[in-house]
Amino acid sequence: MTTEALGAAVEELLRPVIGTALSGGAGGAAALEPLVREVLAALAEGAARRGGPVAAASPADLARGVAETFGAARSTEALGRLTELLAHGSADPADPACAAHLHCPPLAVAVAADLAVSALNPSQDSWDQAPAATVLETLLLEEMAGLVGYDPAEAAGVLTSGGTESNLMGLMLARDRVLGAATGRQIELTGVPRAGAGGSLGSAAGARPRILASAAAHFSVQRAAALLGLGEDAVIPVAVDSQLRMKTGALTAALERCVERGQLPVAIVATAGTTDTGAIDPLRECAELAARYGAWLHVDAAYGGGALLSDRLAPLLDGIELADSVSLDWHKLGWQPAAAGIFLVRKSETYASLARRAVYLNPADDEEAGYPSLLGLSLRTTRRADAFKIAVTLRTLGREGLGRLVDACHELAVAGARAVAAHPRLELHGQAGAGEPVLTAFLFRYVPADSGGAGVSAGASADADAVRADEVNAALRRRLLREGGAVVGRTELPGEGPGRVRLKLTLLNPHTTVREVERLLDAVVAAGTAEEGA
Repeated sequence: MTTEALGAAVEELLRPVIGTALSGGAGGAAALEPLVREVLAALAEGAARRGGPVAAASPADLARGVAETFGAARSTEALGRLTELLAHGSADPADPACAAHLHCPPLAVAVAADLAVSALNPSQDSWDQAPAATVLETLLLEEMAGLVGYDPAEAAGVLTSGGTESNLMGLMLARDRVLGAATGRQIELTGVPRAGAGGSLGSAAGARPRILASAAAHFSVQRAAALLGLGEDAVIPVAVDSQLRMKTGALTAALERCVERGQLPVAIVATAGTTDTGAIDPLRECAELAARYGAWLHVDAAYGGGALLSDRLAPLLDGIELADSVSLDWHKLGWQPAAAGIFLVRKSETYASLARRAVYLNPADDEEAGYPSLLGLSLRTTRRADAFKIAVTLRTLGREGLGRLVDACHELAVAGARAVAAHPRLELHGQAGAGEPVLTAFLFRYVPADSGGAGVSAGASADADAVRADEVNAALRRRLLREGGAVVGRTELPGEGPGRVRLKLTLLNPHTTVREVERLLDAVVAAGTAEEGA
């Protein structure tokens, strides 16, 4: 078959197939334009049909509706019908009554920038797949390093899928650097030595590695320890205060016990913004202890890193510049569509164990000729150009503009916490001497009418009240979801026994008003009253 005949055969093969136009090239924009208009119309229609923060439906009813539409959507109607389905069946973080999680409403400018990335589809694993995006990511990371307080000329980093991946990378480098130095082995090549191998249990070479993190640290710390071959039991939880902030004294004592038991403190994980209360561990003290005991300091600032954008709140992160590595998530207090995680290290040479050479992606002679590669900075190979939307947002709003959004959400949380404290049927967590919310989240609970309230009942009666309060608070949250009235978070305080269930508001919509937060709290009270009578 001739070349012309093959070309004609391919054209004939594709002619009856709907939707084969591509988004790139000179004609990509024209192909996208009508489809984008259809998506926008469907988004609006789905949101209108939803009519609130979440669709009023049970999980089973919603699943049936999704299955029916998915099965019926065909050909040219698939895009519009399924987009409307997604909009109708989504929890909308832009709705003032959707305030459960660190799930931000993304800025329209960031979403528009992300469309450009989706259309062009650059991959960050080699320069020849993403020439401009490679440079942009490098420039953005230099700017982010400066924001944290690192020297951009000495720091290094990469865009990640979020805090979980960033925390894994930080602890991987901690394992390789600290355990490697103690054992004289290249851990990424030879693996984690068995406890006692190469020396007595009390020697540095045979000591079991330990990671110290607060009892309120993100669960990804334990997951990372498991993935790194250290085991979840290697993570030592450090006691926290009533605001879920790691106690410096407890950390010191835990480090001393490690040494006494012949264990090796590989890393201290300090949290800058816990998911429940936004608590920030004492970063400077953690850095001093890490230096004293030869441990790597990783700061999980996936949530609290947004405070660096605010002149008023940035001092809360004093000492973050001393960390060996840092996690940031701009899809939390940065208003970016997920994913927009950033991982940074203070010294680029500490990145050595992640370096990789793949001859088909980053051959040495290409790099020597001036074609840089980001492959050796990431755990992933194919990787989206997520830096682009952040770069566009920063250049559009500037740090000052983003800082105003951070401040607005913080002030909203302060007002919401005060409204809870003033309500006779709501109880703010730690309100006695606790002050204002650290960032944009706070915990509270509904107090059932037949309860004596906090600290009033005693003995068996107190236990019964606590169990009842837990049941009502858990049930009222599900009622709000089922009725489509609100999306409120739920968590539990550290400790044992009943009475630890708390509701949570995480306020990340800077356009929400105080009155809207008060209406949300009124809805919580109404749902609690209904559950008591159910």
